[in-house]
Order: sequence, then C-alpha cells, then structure tokens
Amino acid sequence: MKKRFIIEGVSYVMFLIILILVLFNKTLAFDEAIYNVIISIRNPFFDFFFKLITRSMNVIPVIGILVFSLFYLNKRDRYILIGNVIITTLFNQLLKHIIVRARPEHMRLVFEKGYSFPSGHAMVSLGLYGVLIYFIYRNVKDKKKKIIWISIISLFILLVGISRIYVGVHYPTDIIGGYFLSIGLIISYITTFDHYYRGNSNDKNDSI
Repeated sequence: MKKRFIIEGVSYVMFLIILILVLFNKTLAFDEAIYNVIISIRNPFFDFFFKLITRSMNVIPVIGILVFSLFYLNKRDRYILIGNVIITTLFNQLLKHIIVRARPEHMRLVFEKGYSFPSGHAMVSLGLYGVLIYFIYRNVKDKKKKIIWISIISLFILLVGISRIYVGVHYPTDIIGGYFLSIGLIISYITTFDHYYRGNSNDKNDSI
C-alpha cells in the first residue's frame, strides 16, 4: 500500500511540474528535439502503422473494447474499468479547456480538433489498458504469462503516445503529462473504489 501511495504522489508531482513548464512555455526545445527524432523515421509504412495505432484509441474502438471486456470481467472489475475511463476522460476534457494549449500546426498526417494538453489518447489508453494491466497483475498466477501480457500492453500504450507525436497532433510533453496524470488517477480511483467496495459489498466472493 505504501508503494502505491508513493507512485501516486510522484505521478501527480511530475504532472504538475510538466504543467507549470507548459504554462510558462519552457518546453519548446525539448518538444522540438523529440518531435524531430520521431518524424525523422516517417515513411509510407510507418505512416500507415501509426495512423492505425492512433485510430485504435478513437471513441468507437474504445467503446467496443469496453463492451467486449464486460463479458470477461466480474461486477467489481467492470465498475473499475468503466469508471476509470469515464473519470480519466472527464479530467482530460476539463484540463484541456482550462489550459487551452494549441495543437502543433505543422506536418499533420491526420485531422484533429480541440486542445493539446494533456493528450486524451495518452490518458485514455493508459486509463483503459493500465487497468487491464492491474487485473493481469492481480489475477494471473503464471509469472511468465504475466510478464508477457504486461509487456505487450505496455508497449501498445507507449506506441499510442508515439503515434500522436508522429502524426503531428501532439507535443511530447502532452503525452508525458497525460501518462503521469493517468497513472495517478488510476491509483486514486482503485484505492477509493477498494475502500468503498469493501465497506458496502455483501458479496465476499466479489471483493478484492
């Protein structure tokens, strides 16, 4: 439990540091350096690949993944998964409209409207798949399978963030800030839900 709180606190602090740097326009050199490295690999194959990755986290695919997951989760885990995605989305939209950071304007490969910080795709991908990693860590007993599945899902989350920079609709700090905030929200939500569920559930088999 102590380790969980440390990770939660560090995540929020890192997000706040990035937020302050963004608000005071202190991230330009870093953002441009990372952006230039990523777009340097642009070619037709990667254009197709990263467009596919970025579109996999659009609204309809995410809803489809949530609906599909409901068939394999118990009641408690359904609440955790859906609740965390909703909270993550609401926080993202609220912050976007408070911070109002404009998106990058150059060399876009896809159309995107709205504001830039923090990245919604980064936050929701980690909010969705991060919870699935938590389920795997908690429930899968085979250590080898656990490592393989967590590694695959973590790689996908990372690729979603890279794809948003690659297609030209986010700055690197949008992605990094979104990841840190989403990690903090996952831990906060699961901790709060765990406390509430333990106190209110009569189903001993469905509690943590």
